Amino acid sequence: MTTRTLEVRSAALGAVELRAAAENQIGTLHGYAAVFNRYSQNLGGFVEVVDPACFNKSLADDVPVMARFNHNDNLLIGTTEANTLRLEVDGTGLAYDVDLPDTSTGRDLHALGKRGDIRYSSFAFYTVHDEWGVTEQGFPLRILRSVQLVDVAPVANPAYRDTTVAVRSLCERLGVEVEEIPSLEPDELRSRLVDDAGSAQDREEPPAPHATMALRSRLLELEALR
Repeated sequence: MTTRTLEVRSAALGAVELRAAAENQIGTLHGYAAVFNRYSQNLGGFVEVVDPACFNKSLADDVPVMARFNHNDNLLIGTTEANTLRLEVDGTGLAYDVDLPDTSTGRDLHALGKRGDIRYSSFAFYTVHDEWGVTEQGFPLRILRSVQLVDVAPVANPAYRDTTVAVRSLCERLGVEVEEIPSLEPDELRSRLVDDAGSAQDREEPPAPHATMALRSRLLELEALR
């Protein structure tokens, strides 16, 4: 699936580390914008996992990426084009180092990082390819296989942003319209997701009606906004 709608995901991945400054710099922030193979929080009836290869193409293509505090255009703190932001994929996830600028935002982040107040990181992206399946408990699962990075950021609030794009991706994967989802029974929804994933055909754990109801509620909210 390819979409040009921006998505943002945030999580508590451990405190963002303030590292010693090089000459003529005020400090460097180090953190993880994403971790691999870890379930997200409930995103309104489904969870997400970031595949270890998720960022490979974006990094290989040298797509310009920004670092913006709280994803705010007015709070730019680094870019890959200027090498003030550096990204690396390792066994844990997507790590970033950003050299803080001598601006009000940079100085604020230096003070907050030094005190340990910045504890969350986030990334903004366009989906290139995703897949849907279910967890072992029968909960709808979205796997981010490939994305185009837009920015990585230390954030004050680890909230996951609007999940409209993901919900519509699910509808596309199932071959149904948004308004059809509420009519699907839990067993049918789970069966379709398992079949689409091409695996877990013999699972015997019971379906998760609470997950289906949460997803239905989210889809009804989206339909009301159309």
